[in-house]
Order: sequence, then structure tokens, then C-alpha cells
Amino acid sequence: MKRKRLLTMLAALGLGIIGALVPVMTAEAAAACVTPYNNNAVYTNGMTASYNGHNWTAKWWTQYEAPSTGGSNVWQDNGGCDGNSGGGGGGGTGNYPNWVAGQFYAAGAIVRYTNGQCYQASHENPGYDPVISTWYWSPYSCGGGNTGGGFVVSEAQFNQMFPSRNGFYTYTGLTDAIRKFPAFATAGSDMVKKQEAAAFLANVGHETGGLIYIDEINQANWPHYCDWSQPYGCPAGQSAYHGRGPIQLSWNFNYYAAGNALGVDLLNNPNLVATNSSISWQTGLWYWMTGTGAAGTTSHNAMVNGNGFGTTIKAINSIECNGAHPDQVQSRVTNYTRFAGILGVPTGGNLYC
Repeated sequence: MKRKRLLTMLAALGLGIIGALVPVMTAEAAAACVTPYNNNAVYTNGMTASYNGHNWTAKWWTQYEAPSTGGSNVWQDNGGCDGNSGGGGGGGTGNYPNWVAGQFYAAGAIVRYTNGQCYQASHENPGYDPVISTWYWSPYSCGGGNTGGGFVVSEAQFNQMFPSRNGFYTYTGLTDAIRKFPAFATAGSDMVKKQEAAAFLANVGHETGGLIYIDEINQANWPHYCDWSQPYGCPAGQSAYHGRGPIQLSWNFNYYAAGNALGVDLLNNPNLVATNSSISWQTGLWYWMTGTGAAGTTSHNAMVNGNGFGTTIKAINSIECNGAHPDQVQSRVTNYTRFAGILGVPTGGNLYC
């Protein structure tokens, strides 16, 4: 992502309804769930937090890694706590509490809205309405959605796709990141789910040379990705916003937007994309699920709606689609064709952009 193609997305990441932070927790919920997880807090050995209806204990120092059984395995799952998720008020059906307006919810909290659907907070907020605010992933499957453990690509298949990959790009980091994107590779038939997974991995494989490169190779370009016209500037430094991770996240405004969506301060800590496998994968999935580029639709929607793999290329790097870079387009298509074969599904039409 080396062009200023997400400036228009910043407006779409609005702050939702303005409201005061009013922490509310019923006595019943407080007895069941410990203090909600705070993505910006530092947790050390023995410290606890509640997240997604479970209590968790940190095994060692951690920050910016939401509790899960994947990732670096830093968190110990202590079991359910009556469905309280990040400060919810209880009373919900299933594992998630009913949404309460004006109540504080931590990043990652899952609530059941009045329409019966569940929504996951992408950033801590004072009870914003999940249907109106853009600070929620929606809808989140009340049955759990894609929790990573049911990913349509097995670890053996992942290793077959990337036999020479950098050890940083772990399968557990990917499946941990998927927990934040329950709609990824879960919509439609089994064939469509596998086609979307193959398409995503084909594109990130191209961006990283087969999941080998973490940082952009050409360091001479690094100082170019700071747009000082943005009000928040480049606090990490002129050269701090070069391409990193599976989708090669670039530019200060993209780090800002991705960080806001993921609940991680990537503007001030851009190197997290190169040092935390889960966060790195999250940035790739974030753009896959939300970025439209010149395609007019997200890569996720393109695969789910049958627009074809070529549309994902246009959404990710439309410059390759002007006819001057057929080798780059072919590289992506070759990846996709091979990965679809590994997963045992047809590629579908419209392979080229």
C-alpha cells in the first residue's frame, strides 16, 4: 500500500456518537468478571482481565495483545464469566451481554444489540450505538463467527503455500488476528470461503515475496511516506511509516486509520506491525475487509459477491491494472491459482484486472 489511497477512508472511521465515559457495571457482573481488558495497558505475570465473556491471566509481560488462546500464548483462559464482555451489564442471551447506551466498553468487547445481532468494538468507547458508530465490526456472529480455530486453511496447507516463509508470519498469529474479523472467510458456501482465503493469502504472498519480507526492501523510499499535511503529523519520525507486514501498510495516515480501527496506537508505534505477528496480520485483514482502493468495493466483498480475484488486485494496487505491469498481476494470479488448487476449489472467473 504505497499510495495515498486511504485519505477518504479516514472520514469513514468517524468517532461515532459523542458521549461521556460512564463506567457502569452491575454488582452481579462485577462478581463474575474481573476488570475488562485494556488494549493500551501493560500486563505482567499474574495480572488478570476479562475479555469476550472470559477471565484471563497474563503469564508474562504483554501489551497490545488481546487475550486469546493463540498468538504468543501469553494469556491463560480461566473460563467464562457469565457472558460479561468488556464491561457489559449482563442479561444477554448466549455468551454476550445486551448493549447498554452510555456504558463503557473496551476494545474487543462483544455486545448483543436490540436487533438480536452481536457487534464487536474495534476501539474502547462510552456505549456508542453499534449500528450507527463506525467503531464496531458488524455484525459479529452471536454464535462466535470466525474465531480463528475454524479457519478454512489448515496449518499444513498454510505451510505448503509458504514453504520458505519468514518465521515472523506464524499461522497462530494469523488465526489470532482472524478473531477480530469474524466475517473473513465465513460467508457463503465452503467453496466461497476457501476462495476468499486463497485470494487473501495470494495477495499478501505477492506483497511480501512469499511471506519472506516484513519491511519494505527499498529503504530509500522510507522517508517518502510521511504526509505532514495530516493534523497528527509523523510523531514516530519522517521514515517511520514505510511498508510493513503482509499487506505492506504504508503512510502515516494509513497507520493512523488502521490503529484506530484495531485499538492499537500504530501512529506512535508503527514498528508493532513488524514485531507483533498478530497485529501485523490484523493490518492485512483490516485493509482486506475495509479498503476499496480504485475497485469501489472491498476485497472481501469482491470474493463473497463473485466479482472475481481481479477485483481484489484493483482494490489493493490499482496501478498494476493499467497494463504496464502484467508481470505483477500475473504473480498474484499465479499465487491464487496455486492456493485454490491446494484448497481444492476452482478459481472462478475474472482473474485479471
